[in-house]
Amino acid sequence: MPYKLSATLAAHSSDVRAVASPTDSIILSASRDSTAISWKRPSLTVPFTPSSILRAGSKFVNAVQYISPSPEAPQGYAVVGGQDTVVNIFALGPAQKEDPEYSLVGHTDNVCALNVSQSGTIISGSWDKTAKVWKQFQLVYDLKGHQQAVWGVLAIDDEQFLTASADKTIKYWVQHKMMRTYEGHKDAVRGLTLIPDIGFASCSNDSEIMVWTMQGDVVYTLSGHTSFVYSLSVLPNGEIVSGGEDRSVRVWRDGECVQIIVHPAISVWAVSTMPNGDIVSGCSDGIVRVFSESQDRWAGAAELKAFEDHIASQALSSQQVGDVKKTDLPGPDVLLHPGKKPGEVKMIKNGDVVEAHQWDSATSNWQKIGDVVDAVGSGRKQLFNGKEYDYVFDVDVQEGAPPLKLPFNVSENPYTAAQRFLEQNDLSTNYIDEVVKFIEKNTSGVNLGTSNDYVDPYTGASRYQAAATSAAPAPSTAYMDPFTGAARYSGAPAPTSTPPVPSVSLSAPKIIPYAKFVSFKQANVSAMQAKLYQFDEALRNEISTASLAMYPEELVTIEEAFTYLSQVTSTTSQRSLPPLGGSHADAIIQILERWPASQRFPMMDLCRLVAAYCADASAAPGGRELFFASLFKASDWTEVRSHGKAMSKAQETNILLLFRTVANCFQEGTPVNEGQWVMQVFEALSHTPYALLTKVQRVALATILFNFSCAYLTMSVAKDVVNQHTGLVLQLLRSNTDDVEVTYRTLVAVGNVVYAGNTRGTSLDSAQSAELRTVMSALPIFPDDRIRNVVGEIKALL
Repeated sequence: MPYKLSATLAAHSSDVRAVASPTDSIILSASRDSTAISWKRPSLTVPFTPSSILRAGSKFVNAVQYISPSPEAPQGYAVVGGQDTVVNIFALGPAQKEDPEYSLVGHTDNVCALNVSQSGTIISGSWDKTAKVWKQFQLVYDLKGHQQAVWGVLAIDDEQFLTASADKTIKYWVQHKMMRTYEGHKDAVRGLTLIPDIGFASCSNDSEIMVWTMQGDVVYTLSGHTSFVYSLSVLPNGEIVSGGEDRSVRVWRDGECVQIIVHPAISVWAVSTMPNGDIVSGCSDGIVRVFSESQDRWAGAAELKAFEDHIASQALSSQQVGDVKKTDLPGPDVLLHPGKKPGEVKMIKNGDVVEAHQWDSATSNWQKIGDVVDAVGSGRKQLFNGKEYDYVFDVDVQEGAPPLKLPFNVSENPYTAAQRFLEQNDLSTNYIDEVVKFIEKNTSGVNLGTSNDYVDPYTGASRYQAAATSAAPAPSTAYMDPFTGAARYSGAPAPTSTPPVPSVSLSAPKIIPYAKFVSFKQANVSAMQAKLYQFDEALRNEISTASLAMYPEELVTIEEAFTYLSQVTSTTSQRSLPPLGGSHADAIIQILERWPASQRFPMMDLCRLVAAYCADASAAPGGRELFFASLFKASDWTEVRSHGKAMSKAQETNILLLFRTVANCFQEGTPVNEGQWVMQVFEALSHTPYALLTKVQRVALATILFNFSCAYLTMSVAKDVVNQHTGLVLQLLRSNTDDVEVTYRTLVAVGNVVYAGNTRGTSLDSAQSAELRTVMSALPIFPDDRIRNVVGEIKALL
């Protein structure tokens, strides 16, 4: 019997990046919504329901595995890993859990792969280019040898391991020793699975699946996927199951594809198999699905029909199925003839619509898999420095120089990507608007129905989508470089106009409360250090300023700070140094107080990173108050605020860094209820001369208010502080008339505060509520659904 839909598990609000199905009654799923979920059913006739929701933080969760029950964990453990770089171990039970039983610390970047041996040995893979082996929840082996991110890991037993990497290789390890390297894939290797009596299989971004012996011989290659293959599993009968970026799960028997299960989602991120032979998939639409070849476990006829209709309603890029020339396409009659092989795709002209149909050999029928539309994007993920992005653009900034790489994921805020690009390449932040426009112009996607539940609070959608009736796609000339205005340097003038780009369709699930802090952590530490030492040398060499230069003990302290920050911002080095402390904060304060304003900005930027990575450096009683007093003084804030004159270049730069430093000080766990520092900061920010601020300063100011609101969601503060925050929010909303990002961040900030106040019984008073309603009613009409949606949520909370 063919595999058909058995169950649909919907609880995640973003991409399901990993699934595990250790028994017929347990499924584990991990998602970009920062949760892992344990799904259970008491019997095969009862639907799966969430049993445990596991959340260790606010970062993406990318991997999940299962450890069998033990006396300490009668229902077993869930092992999860993600962006927070930690492998967390949760004892499963009927509850929502935020505190893991164990946290395995050692990775320095995103944990993207996990596997567990039968006896409970854990192996984890990370973007930090290493895999680590843990026994009894302690690190025992550190596997170093790959040149790029480790995307796949496999525990053959407690002492033998396989790792797969973006460097296109697979490595075999005995304990911590690398014994063999397997080469054959042409792109990043994404997944591994053991093949009984043969060896193992691997899948790759090159669209191929390779079956190997342990000695390194390729037994055969499975070709059929049309894009990246992300995940593999093996059925009890030995058949291989794969999932990938071409919207499909494929079942392989004896080297041939015997069934293709098309999904109504762009990416099938993960597949797993159950002991009873059922298949589990996790997709970019946030849904976990179970498929069975046992007819008594198939979903009802209505649910099966709805699933097929959902697939048929998809819009497919012409680049996914080949070039389309309507006049040459046959009509529906061609579907009366059987296909020649599983997965064969035929495009037909049905009236004015081009439809794609795929041959399903399991049912001997043609299955409609969508309507074909033109598209700008390629629909394939890109790799940059071993990490995965939806786009990696070439940006020419200087004639004759190599282009710079601009990586971007459509689920991230374009401003964040633009800022990261500018800071990493030491470019002026004055370009940020041009870079954002460039990103927005050159990103597009396909309409995938109404399943886009994940919403980034700053972009308003999980993916960019072409409108239902979009304009014709832009040809290659639409690729515009934000600096030169052309797709690439060609020696010819840039085109004077470009065709229209499809509009963006935004979905609007509930946003408030939103607790994910925004930080300004991007840095070129070596360039910052070089500039600081250059200024210090210039001061030292002038008789009139020699006394202002750094003292020998300050040089030692600042050198320690840069060494530590170089480690924590690097993806390759281990964090072996102790964190920065009060002596480092004191040295920074002393230097800021005596250096000229025009030469303070490297030290101000150092403060930004210290606030982000060493929050406790100024944690001594009164330390934060002294730290912020020094920062506001060094930026000439009082002068700018009181005189109301245009800022000098030095003031403009230092105030931007001041705002970003303050924003970084509000992060998860920050004691906003200790001391007077928050009240001191808000008092200093009152009566901000908004008209004098640049765009990036305004965004940073709104981020301060937003980050405080995230902290307030989990930590009570004095009513006076909340009133100060509310006053700043109202002031910013009144002042901002043209920047949608500033208004949106500020609205989410006040929404969080209103939500938290309602939860604690400390709601805004009637006067504040009335004033907030008035201010929101007077907001400019922005062409952005995000503003209207969040305003509606806030009004419902008041």
